[in-house]
Amino acid sequence: MSDLFAIIKDKVKATKPKVVLPEGDDDRIVKAASRLSREELIQPILIGNEKEIRERAAKLGFSLHDCEIFDPDTYEHMGELVQLFVERRKGKETEESAREKLNDPNYFGTMLVYSGRAGGLVSGAAHSTGDTVRPALQIIKTKPGISKTSGVFIMVKEDKKFVFADCAINISPTDEELAEIAISTAETAKIFDIDPKVAMLSFSTKGSAASLETKKVSTATTMAQEQRPDLVIDGEFQFDAAFVPTVAEKKAPDSPLQGEANVFIFPSLESGNLGYKIAQRLGNYEAIGPILQGLNQPVNDLSRGCNTEDVYKLSLITAMQSVEDQTK
Repeated sequence: MSDLFAIIKDKVKATKPKVVLPEGDDDRIVKAASRLSREELIQPILIGNEKEIRERAAKLGFSLHDCEIFDPDTYEHMGELVQLFVERRKGKETEESAREKLNDPNYFGTMLVYSGRAGGLVSGAAHSTGDTVRPALQIIKTKPGISKTSGVFIMVKEDKKFVFADCAINISPTDEELAEIAISTAETAKIFDIDPKVAMLSFSTKGSAASLETKKVSTATTMAQEQRPDLVIDGEFQFDAAFVPTVAEKKAPDSPLQGEANVFIFPSLESGNLGYKIAQRLGNYEAIGPILQGLNQPVNDLSRGCNTEDVYKLSLITAMQSVEDQTK
């Protein structure tokens, strides 16, 4: 784990990107922002009443000396953000409705990212996933060629790192969407210095069972391979055939994975959610995420049960995504 975040810190410290934390009235957010600011890794932007937030920080014994604090009620560039929002929504919002929505900290924070005033956003400590993701989908939107955003977890234990997707967003992705998720997740893996070897998971290995579910995965595999022949992607696989070399030798001897997959694409949200939690609770892996992928600019969602360390780590990951986006 320390190696992973050493990599992340090394990537962000030179540019010190700005990351919006809309929930400035939450103690966990204030503590994390103070630490990030003190370590001079990123510059946090908190949303809320500046006097109240600074008083809260002082009461907790923390300093916010290098943090920016913006209040939608008094923000001097609100008129510009309102106009940008109206333009972005292409007739779906009036100036009046736009101003009302931008009083919401998540919409306001997302517009700071969209307008280039920040590199990314982290929310969800006190809001639902929908409250965090909805503004991102309406304003930042997905990258060209990406139809939907998806959510990944980086699973870490000592020096081992794996990527699981989609564990957060899409309940029952189609074959086209699974292919898209596989490619996006391979690109996300690269950000974390993981050379992606992608396994498309199922309850079947290379046609050992036949059903609509297995057909979807095998079709998605073919699509992903055709779209990105430069990536190592194979399937459909049972988990053991993707992960255990001796099993792979028996079940899929001709596969380029050879039982050494490090990126796992689950066929549904149900299986993905179960899979990462089993690895977390039984395997003692730390689950970092969900990290949202496929957006034009990074927005990430915390769990409402998160702690200060979770906020700190996801903020660093968001900053790294921002740095990576700027270098492409």
